[in-house]
Amino acid sequence: MTLLIDDIGELLTNDGPPLTGAAVIVDGDRIGWIGPAGQAPAADRRIGVDGAAVLPGFVDSHAHLVFAGDRAAEFAARMAGEPYTGGGIRTTVAATRAASDDELRAKARKLVAEARRQGTTTIEIKSGYGLSVDDEARSLRIARELTGETTFLGAHVVPAGVDPDAYVDLVRGPMLAACAPYAKWVDVFVERGAFDGEQAREILVAGAKLGLGLRVHANQLTEGPGVRLAVELGAASADHCTHLSDSDVDALAGSGTVATLLPGAEFSTRSPYPDARRLLDAGVTVALATDCNPGSSYTSSMAFCIALAVREMGMTPTEAVRAATAGGARALRRDDVGVLRAGARADLIVLDAPSHLHLAYRPGVPLIRAVLQDGPSNHPATTPDSTEGRP
Repeated sequence: MTLLIDDIGELLTNDGPPLTGAAVIVDGDRIGWIGPAGQAPAADRRIGVDGAAVLPGFVDSHAHLVFAGDRAAEFAARMAGEPYTGGGIRTTVAATRAASDDELRAKARKLVAEARRQGTTTIEIKSGYGLSVDDEARSLRIARELTGETTFLGAHVVPAGVDPDAYVDLVRGPMLAACAPYAKWVDVFVERGAFDGEQAREILVAGAKLGLGLRVHANQLTEGPGVRLAVELGAASADHCTHLSDSDVDALAGSGTVATLLPGAEFSTRSPYPDARRLLDAGVTVALATDCNPGSSYTSSMAFCIALAVREMGMTPTEAVRAATAGGARALRRDDVGVLRAGARADLIVLDAPSHLHLAYRPGVPLIRAVLQDGPSNHPATTPDSTEGRP
């Protein structure tokens, strides 16, 4: 089935400047053609979007969605002045271990659907709230039902009462072996109170030997070795990047490692925001992601993160939207999402606005009119059966 989308006010492709007077042909689950509306080929169906903006679906390259419980009381305490240390992770671990597979599955599915309604068409999901061989493996099995972008994060924190060195051996040995069949990536939280640089290196190298791509939680709470380790090992992404030295920025600028910024975490923890302007001016590729998790960033809204990046991190609206789409794709080493071009996946969103600028200009307003993911045939409710009206 082919679908013509026209009457587009602005088409943001991330494959050149925004287009006006353009149309898109969707062919199955791929973009079949983009060009001037007057030259559009015939299609089986037509949708006119009444001058709305069309852009790639958001690519959320950092999320923790397999968990039980919440930490609303912890959030309230932070808003009253308590500092964030990451220690609350163990609270979620206890709740997650006690939950059934069906409970974890239902919650994760609900969050994925919530993100999709807000324009996210590609999402990465980490484990990290099991911290035992069986619980980490089941978390990834559940995540694998929802996305191909699954990340083993057994090295989130050391469980209470466990010797750190023994736990590193467990993570890089039996736990990694049990989880690797369900994971595409391996990640480590490199931070005080979590894992140091040498521990992280052992785990990441072990994951790479099993064919997993590398990601690193780096420099969130303090300066440290995380960013430089990510670059040295060729990680796809160094995530957080809140506290960076000049050498960290230089290392990122000279590498293929994306700096994934997570402003929802700074919002929720009242911490300093990353300096995106500094990174962009140095030539670093920047991504935006939600860090959706129950403790430090319980949001699934990429639009909210775009608005924060513009207001608090020195990004222009166009830079922020690109970071939330093409940047996220780069962080996942994907070239078929985050962009609208012939052959790319037919993942796009239609705004209730004439321009992508409105995502930052109108913060908090639900501007996602329609979401197309993998083409209309896979999501028939996204577009009407008739050839008139809005998707």
